[in-house]
Amino acid sequence: MAHEIMLKYGCNPNQKPARIFMEGGELPLAVLNGKPGYINFLDALNSYQLVSELKAATGVPAAASFKHVSPAGAAIGLPLDGVLREIYFVPGDLELTPLASAYARARGADRMSSFGDFAALSDVCDVPTAKLLAREVSDGVIAPGYEPEALEILKAKRKGGYNIVQIDPDYVPAQIERKMCYGITFEQGRNALQIDEGLLGNVVTKNAALTEEQKRDLVISLIALKYTQSNSVCYVKGGQAIGIGAGQQSRIHCTRLAGNKADNWHLRQHERVRSLPFREDIGRPDRDNAIDVYISDDCDDVLADGAWQRLFTRRPEPLTREEKRAYLDEVTGVALGSDAFFPFGDNIERAYRSGVTCIAQPGGSIRDAQVIETCDRYGIAMAFTGIRLFHH
Repeated sequence: MAHEIMLKYGCNPNQKPARIFMEGGELPLAVLNGKPGYINFLDALNSYQLVSELKAATGVPAAASFKHVSPAGAAIGLPLDGVLREIYFVPGDLELTPLASAYARARGADRMSSFGDFAALSDVCDVPTAKLLAREVSDGVIAPGYEPEALEILKAKRKGGYNIVQIDPDYVPAQIERKMCYGITFEQGRNALQIDEGLLGNVVTKNAALTEEQKRDLVISLIALKYTQSNSVCYVKGGQAIGIGAGQQSRIHCTRLAGNKADNWHLRQHERVRSLPFREDIGRPDRDNAIDVYISDDCDDVLADGAWQRLFTRRPEPLTREEKRAYLDEVTGVALGSDAFFPFGDNIERAYRSGVTCIAQPGGSIRDAQVIETCDRYGIAMAFTGIRLFHH
């Protein structure tokens, strides 16, 4: 492994020269294929930390789909049912390993945002996972290793230019980290906080019962938030993030953004959405976009005369606002994590509308009593972790 890797440019083409390097010793990674850029490496290193911590916390292989230094999706490798395989475009004849299931879930959470992602894998990339990656529009992948056949599959992607990074799983970073802004160096202790069920012991609501599944999903939400640009909120269900709101100045905007994404994830499973009569020549990215518009309030953009003919063999019936609300009213069992305290009960109101039944947040607001009261009104269990998870 090298001491440094020279890059074509930094965040933007005018930012030259650019490199990644170690002040002492060698880099803990190697580029096996392609030429990753500055942002690729930021995505790779943040996402690999996330999946490593998910694997350590749950004991299950994990994957993440990163875009612009925040996860679009993160998941552990629980089996997929038929509906999820369908909406994630997993080939029916592909036998999924736990690692492949994890990436299918991470990529499938918010497919619009994951377009052109950088993927991270907690374990050695196997052939089923490589086959899934080969099917998607993706910039690259980072993993602790690659099976020989999997590596060959990935090397053939993007006309041989797919970015493949291997990282030393035993690498331990320095406890102090630095970065510069405007020529000034910032220094802080690395955020080495271990997130596990121990953070969920202080349940402050009348409903104080958290199931093992809820604890698992809350831990997943908190680990995902640790590597999401703040402010951030994460909705999780069934071992995977289903909606992440990143980088918003207002907490309620985080909750709404992530909640809308979670709602879309559920609505994509609606029988009418799954049976949309797409033309055979419509590719997956265009299908993702059309589905996103179809279940939005702008459905006329794909259903109007002259528009639907470009996508469908016949004009689909719209999903009315009332039908969508009725469908979402049946959703339950969603976990919600927040990287800082909720200052108002309106966040809880919005979370409840997306089926949230348990919450983990730091606590510490002067309005904690109002937030707890709102949770109690809906029977939501809420734990105060006492830990803020800002990431910048």
